[in-house]
Amino acid sequence: MPEVIFNGPAGRIEGRYHHNKTPNAPVALVLHPHPQFGGTMNNSVTLALFQTFLERGFSVMRFNFRGVGRSQGTFDSGIGELSDAASALDWLQAQNPDAGQCWIGGFSFGAWIAMQVLMRRPEIEGFISVAPQANMYDFSFLAPCPSSGLILNGGADQVAPQADVQKLVERLKTQKGITIEHQTIDSANHFFEKHLNELVDVVGGYLDKRLAQEPEKG
Repeated sequence: MPEVIFNGPAGRIEGRYHHNKTPNAPVALVLHPHPQFGGTMNNSVTLALFQTFLERGFSVMRFNFRGVGRSQGTFDSGIGELSDAASALDWLQAQNPDAGQCWIGGFSFGAWIAMQVLMRRPEIEGFISVAPQANMYDFSFLAPCPSSGLILNGGADQVAPQADVQKLVERLKTQKGITIEHQTIDSANHFFEKHLNELVDVVGGYLDKRLAQEPEKG
């Protein structure tokens, strides 16, 4: 997978990028879990999301937040990481100016950052939010949530408990004009150990449905 280095607010950012040569191919950005708890762009869930977008014809990128791997800077409690993600999306869009659709995905801490990016970038048409930590992070900024998407969690997740994710889903589902799909993999823990294939099946199925519903813009 081609390595890319681009400039971010705190210095160089390290990423991995797959370019789809199909004209107007959709683009997707995937965000990894918490940097201070071992989260990197090579996390297994992050990789699974990346590969699932890739297999459906997206030009897709994952990257390391500041202070992770070869990305410069230090952890900034979400504020700087949001800026990193915005810079990554700028880079991705610059490589794909005619992209038919723009998506974002994130896992855990990355899901929280991804949803903040979603609020700031009206061109994002869909999202995949895996194990959002609604018990730890404030998602009240999603008022209203601007795009339809999938929220996926594990039923045995003790880091992002099912009850808290369900409350977030129920609040978002009351909003008009968007559709929030919620899926739970019953016995999966926070990292979907032994359940990655099920995660891929759920995310892939959702993307297949959405891509069939929404013809790409020319």
